[in-house]
Amino acid sequence: MFDRLEIRVLAPGPRFAAQVRFWVNGEDIVEEAVYEGGRGPYAADVLPTGRPSPLRATAEARRLELGEPDCTGGCCGFLTVVVQRFGEIVQWSDWEVPRPSPLAPDPYPPAELHFDASRYDAEVARAEADRWWQMHP
Repeated sequence: MFDRLEIRVLAPGPRFAAQVRFWVNGEDIVEEAVYEGGRGPYAADVLPTGRPSPLRATAEARRLELGEPDCTGGCCGFLTVVVQRFGEIVQWSDWEVPRPSPLAPDPYPPAELHFDASRYDAEVARAEADRWWQMHP
């Protein structure tokens, strides 16, 4: 049983440029791990023009930043995950989650996720191709 990924770009707002949110199995993992007021990465960073997205999975493991709290990642930490392809499986693992406050205990990280590689690649390609958010100031 594979997890399901949907990549959504949120329209720019008064405080942030267009940002990306990651829905896995119907849940917004950024909101779940970063709390209300946090944000996902900027669309321009994870869906760049003219080069492949860092979301693309390869055999080489790499850590990606998926979100940060309202106080900024420099204060409480970032939501990060290691992305790696194992044949026909893309794995998200080794989560790091921001603390709700410097004195709070570490929150429980999301579970390891496994995506069907062809569906994962198709979703990343769809998100890379959909540039609607570049039309907004």
